[in-house]
Amino acid sequence: MADEPEEPSSLQSAGLFEPAPVEPKADDTLDRPKWLLRFCIAYGFIMLVFLNYAAVLPLVQREWGLSNSAAGLIFSAYQVGYIFSATVLTYLTDRFRARTIFLVSASWSVIANILFAMFAVDETTAIIYRALAGLGMGGTYMPGLKLVADRFPSEERGRAVGYFTSAFVFGAAASTLLTGVIGGLAGWRLAILTTAMGTMVGTLLCLILLQDDRGVPAADRSRRLRLEVLQQKPALLLMIAYGAHMWEQYGMRAWMAAFLTVAFLNSGYGKGESAAYAGSLTAIIVAAGGFSTWLAGMLSDRLGRTRTTRAIMLTSAVFSLSFGWLLGLPTWLLVAVGIAYSFFVVAETPVLSAGLTELVPAHSVGAAMGLQTLIGFLAATASPTVFGWVLDWTNAYATPATSWGWAFTMLGVGALVGPLAVTMARRYPESAQMAGGKR
Repeated sequence: MADEPEEPSSLQSAGLFEPAPVEPKADDTLDRPKWLLRFCIAYGFIMLVFLNYAAVLPLVQREWGLSNSAAGLIFSAYQVGYIFSATVLTYLTDRFRARTIFLVSASWSVIANILFAMFAVDETTAIIYRALAGLGMGGTYMPGLKLVADRFPSEERGRAVGYFTSAFVFGAAASTLLTGVIGGLAGWRLAILTTAMGTMVGTLLCLILLQDDRGVPAADRSRRLRLEVLQQKPALLLMIAYGAHMWEQYGMRAWMAAFLTVAFLNSGYGKGESAAYAGSLTAIIVAAGGFSTWLAGMLSDRLGRTRTTRAIMLTSAVFSLSFGWLLGLPTWLLVAVGIAYSFFVVAETPVLSAGLTELVPAHSVGAAMGLQTLIGFLAATASPTVFGWVLDWTNAYATPATSWGWAFTMLGVGALVGPLAVTMARRYPESAQMAGGKR
């Protein structure tokens, strides 16, 4: 006697389980680009709180008399909260609706930033509120990326994820600029509140946009807990490549302003001017990456995920291996090279994420993205610290220009792991599942 079909559980009926991705219906093909544009704009607003503390850190430090280590600890609390929630909540998108996790996390982020602006009075309270803020933001990027990936078929997914990643980059740059300007004019508390209001606007827009997200039929719960991704070698190799990418990207971003400050000081500018120019130009340099992510995603749909990623990562590694040695050249030339550097250092982000969603079982996409996030942000957390160690160690034996050269070279050496990993992933037959067979 044939087995009777299983009745959906009460949780499935309630829509709490996320359905396995399905190909979009033909009748909503024309609506997807419009939806994506609106979602990216809304997410740009949500990102306004992303780097707000970093932008006003000098003001907070001066007001409370914080040491450099205390100020850094407050920032680290945010990073720890972000990494924890990004890993756990992304995994949970295999079991619960990504829409719900995304909206709750964005709302949480608004509340935590308001609490920080209104009630933080010292190092201890700041650490608590910044950790809460990190918990909120960590549940927006990867779940949001999954919402995009689920809506677009494989042959269009790279471009779609690329646009979403561009919104992340532009939003991060806008967070730095807006908070810095308002903080300088009206104080850091009003700056944090303003960005929190911007995130509230983005959250409300997303609430409207995601009303039609019905999700997909839930997969078998026991299978969801097996984490097949750990047996998918091409997927694991893409995660390793993502870790190499984050190592390079966050090391470069963390130290770019300091590098440019030294360059301006060497050109005869005062300390205040050098820091101000370096901060503003770093925001512009970071924003340059927003143009490359959508372009890389589109190219990967046409040329293949691994081929596109390998070319980008090799180019980016060349910049890392050489950039630090350019100290002493005119500052305008350093900024121009920095913009090109930033253009390539972030470009492969959506390609690696889109490829990962195509390699793992549909019911394990959230788990795979959660593990990718953990690997990536562990590398991103370690990289700036190792950069500083190399800078300090070589300063004792070399000139400042040489020290910066070796520090950036360290980023490039780590970045070379990426193209090696994607080349290995390409050799597996499973890689043909990416980009409609283009690998």
